[in-house]
Amino acid sequence: MSAPSPSAPSTIDQVAERVERLLQQHEQLRRTNALLAQQVMALTQERDSLKSRLQAARSRVESLLDRLPSNSQPKDDTP
Repeated sequence: MSAPSPSAPSTIDQVAERVERLLQQHEQLRRTNALLAQQVMALTQERDSLKSRLQAARSRVESLLDRLPSNSQPKDDTP
């Protein structure tokens, strides 16, 4: 069995590097996930606000429509 050359990284060093890269990637993904969760929460609040505004606008339009006079007989504009 031959000894590894001093310039070649050992298997343990390679595994340690890989683990370090995985830990860095995990941390980056964790931060990205937290940012995305914040965006989802903000967008959900915005959606709920828009739904509420839409419902209020619908109510106002329905109220205005109810106040319009109803024409039971159609107008006859022919001369």
